[in-house]
Amino acid sequence: MTEQSTAATAEKADFRRSLDAYRARRGEFRVVDVPALQYLMVDGHGDPNGSPAFTAAVEALYPLAYRLKFASKQDLGRDYAVMPLEGLWWADDMDAFTVARDKSRWDWTLMIMNPGWVDAGMVAAAADRVAAKAPAPARLADVRLETLAEGRCVQTLHVGAFDDEADVLARMHDEVVPGQGLRMVGRHHEIYLSDFRRVPPEKRRTILRQPVEDAAG
Repeated sequence: MTEQSTAATAEKADFRRSLDAYRARRGEFRVVDVPALQYLMVDGHGDPNGSPAFTAAVEALYPLAYRLKFASKQDLGRDYAVMPLEGLWWADDMDAFTVARDKSRWDWTLMIMNPGWVDAGMVAAAADRVAAKAPAPARLADVRLETLAEGRCVQTLHVGAFDDEADVLARMHDEVVPGQGLRMVGRHHEIYLSDFRRVPPEKRRTILRQPVEDAAG
């Protein structure tokens, strides 16, 4: 049984507080062991700024995530706080995130973490409920439930606009990771602790995470 599946039914679970993987401090690059977690996921490509595909992905994830929360509370007696939006980002050349900052070359997966007791049947039923309300989210059918096992990661907290992340990422990629005898694996991961639809750029808080392994491995 996971930490999530053993949460007390009488309490509202808040995994953002209980999971160490959702803690980070500005200016501190910390190595953390991230457990296998499951997420609602939807994929896309290209510049997220003003992208219809990106907006449609967000519009599909949130209603489904909240519908699942309500179903869990009503049907299972297990309430929990909906987790923040997250994103996996990658490109053929990772300099697209630091030196070049070429957003047209970015691939991405947007996601929201869900408790371990949420299963595919619950997701399908929740999707049907969301789809029944017109207009249904355009990318609702593209959302899947998938487990992500990142393991050892380096992460830090960035405060400010997304376009100001480049220097922090360059330090992580070029100094911190190799300086600890590690190398990057997997995909760059961002956790949006602030709702970027409502919080001004200079106040946004984002966890920047990079999976790693021993360089000699």
